[in-house]
Amino acid sequence: MKSMFFDRKEINQKVDAKTRKVLSKFGAFVRKTARQSIRKRKGTSQPNQPPFSHSGLLRKFIFFGYDSGKRSVVIGAVKISGKSGRAPSALEHGGRVSLPNGKNVTIKPRPFMQPAFEKELPKVKSLWNDSIK
Repeated sequence: MKSMFFDRKEINQKVDAKTRKVLSKFGAFVRKTARQSIRKRKGTSQPNQPPFSHSGLLRKFIFFGYDSGKRSVVIGAVKISGKSGRAPSALEHGGRVSLPNGKNVTIKPRPFMQPAFEKELPKVKSLWNDSIK
């Protein structure tokens, strides 16, 4: 009779592997969309529009990673060292930052991660289709 039951350990391992795979794909989609939204241009983008790239650092430092403890994916720009370390967060949400010349400025929000997340969210359902066999 025992052979007729699902092997919980085997099922859980397959679910965990598929969860990691699906969420990693989702993280890659969001990262790509966020990177593509940041255009290389001179000047400053309008508030509530993705920021412009001047050096390419912001686009380069957008990553994603699977958190196995929470079974979730973390996607975003890493904190850049130095005085401009708060720049990614300030661009996404707005806020005050110190420029390399020591001047403090207030930045209006120029979100790039949340719009990318919202654009890619409808794809999650299709990523789960037939993922466990």
